[in-house]
Amino acid sequence: MIGKLKGVVDSLHEDHVILDVQGVGYVVSCSTRTLQRLPRAGEAAVLAIETQVREDAIRLFGFLSDSERDWFRILQNVQGVGAKVALAILSILPPPELTSAIALQDKAGIARAPGVGPKLAARIVSELKDKAGALADVDAGAMALAGADAASVGSSAAREAISALINLGYPRPQAATAIAASLKALGESAETAALIRRGLRELAQ
Repeated sequence: MIGKLKGVVDSLHEDHVILDVQGVGYVVSCSTRTLQRLPRAGEAAVLAIETQVREDAIRLFGFLSDSERDWFRILQNVQGVGAKVALAILSILPPPELTSAIALQDKAGIARAPGVGPKLAARIVSELKDKAGALADVDAGAMALAGADAASVGSSAAREAISALINLGYPRPQAATAIAASLKALGESAETAALIRRGLRELAQ
């Protein structure tokens, strides 16, 4: 099995790169985000590789980080998610954002990926929410503010600020994350207007 390839970019294509490793050209499928971050043809590149062996083919999938490869594997544990859909999700959500989206149950964010409908997005966040490490980098306050019982969590100013951001068009998980960060920066006694201003700055980063 191939776990890593180090070579020179021969050519970039819509859904794959041909990586020249000592004269052998490997066809490596990648997410759109990974392809956009690869160097130009003729320059050196290193990719973490996931090898999938089928009866009729051997396919290589390339990633710029081990965490991206890990999520590629994890996503395919969900029924209805194959390699193509997993790459589509990773094309719009890098690992840290995907971790947050699953932890915060952001079905709409995951459903933005081509080939992912509302039902599949719901299944993904439901089945993967308890995966080891999935919640490691997600703020507990943001999770509470984004949850179904959010109306009873946090200060009234925080709830009003989240509502204001939602009215501006931001999904609840992103709004909750921004206000949770704002509360950390400004303190629990911060007023609604200050939280909204700070929240908008967080969302703009």
